[in-house]
Amino acid sequence: MSYLFTSESVSEGHPDKVADQISDALIDHFLAFDPSSKVACETLVTTGQVVLAGEVKSKTYLDVQSIARDVIKRIGYTKSEYMFEADSCGILSAIHEQSSDINQGVERKKKEEQGAGDQGMMFGYASNETKDFMPMALDLAHKLLIELAVLRRECKQIKYLRPDAKSQVTLEYNDQNKPVRIDAIVISTQHDDFDTDSKMAEKIRKDMIGILMPRVMKKYPLYKRLFNNRVKYHINPTGKFVIGGPHGDTGVTGRKIIVDTYGGKGAHGGGAFSGKDPSKVDRSAAYATRHIAKNLVAAGVCDEALVQVSYAIGVAQPMGIFVSTNGTAKVKMTDGQIAKIVESLFDMRPYFIEKRLKLRNPIYSETAAYGHMGRKNKVVVKTFQSPGGKKITKKVELFTWEKLDYVNKVKKAFGLK
Repeated sequence: MSYLFTSESVSEGHPDKVADQISDALIDHFLAFDPSSKVACETLVTTGQVVLAGEVKSKTYLDVQSIARDVIKRIGYTKSEYMFEADSCGILSAIHEQSSDINQGVERKKKEEQGAGDQGMMFGYASNETKDFMPMALDLAHKLLIELAVLRRECKQIKYLRPDAKSQVTLEYNDQNKPVRIDAIVISTQHDDFDTDSKMAEKIRKDMIGILMPRVMKKYPLYKRLFNNRVKYHINPTGKFVIGGPHGDTGVTGRKIIVDTYGGKGAHGGGAFSGKDPSKVDRSAAYATRHIAKNLVAAGVCDEALVQVSYAIGVAQPMGIFVSTNGTAKVKMTDGQIAKIVESLFDMRPYFIEKRLKLRNPIYSETAAYGHMGRKNKVVVKTFQSPGGKKITKKVELFTWEKLDYVNKVKKAFGLK
């Protein structure tokens, strides 16, 4: 029997995502000047105010106010009428030194014996629904907002858009668990004030359906077949969205963990990513399990893979590795047998995860909006400046956990051609 499944996304201007982006910008600056930095940084944003709090162990000193303002400016909060503006908002830093009790559980004389930075369980997921091996509803929800942000910055036809926005996509699946059509799309976008509410609502609906949707269909042809004349569009369903961003809702780091991962597909261990250096397995092990799941599906072991790993704080070896193929395995093995082979292929001790995925590099700002998974692996050059005027330029590889570099090893281990 067919069924409906829904996922949502939020834009870079959503208050929780503003907080995530500031936290990850701080992580990148710490790692750029001191790759051994240990950081757990939380950000709160509200009307005219940013609060930074957390724990750091690092050899470098940063101008955290300047970094936060640069992020806010890049997102687009540059006008006083937003009630949250890059140059005028207050920024309070309550960052202090990391607990020595935690640090002694992580650092070891031998690097390979590095303990996990916290306890917990982490999940990675992959599906062959899209070429990025992501759930399709979430992938489309992200892409709607990515293109909306481009229109906000570049399109002369849509000058009224403000940075805050949300999307939601509901897909209909058939009996074979394949997406066959879009049932509904929700777009809520912040906007300038209009002369009349009715004029505003009509203009925004017309532009979202007549400009944004065709742009997405043209740029991402995979999704064109899913659009039809039965799609239910809910555009700014409250009727008005002038007050938004941190003035409309307080934003906090780590509150969009489902948007960051798989849109409700698979599972989630509950730990947020942004603001954490890779010694925190909430982040690094979630990336590592995504890497495993994606390579399993790409190698043809299964159509869908959910991988779980769990840790005790201060202990290097994981408590266990679990794999579920949800009945889609293409090899004559149980999920438990598949998990045993995975365990032999991927060293899931924290040090080896960091090394394999090159996680002690300043690669995290790019993860903090539009999802940490399903993104394009690429090499970029980034420049950072310290308060003393020192500049450092680094060539870094982004989204290493999206690489299919283990496909051949997986095929060999499972006897696949």
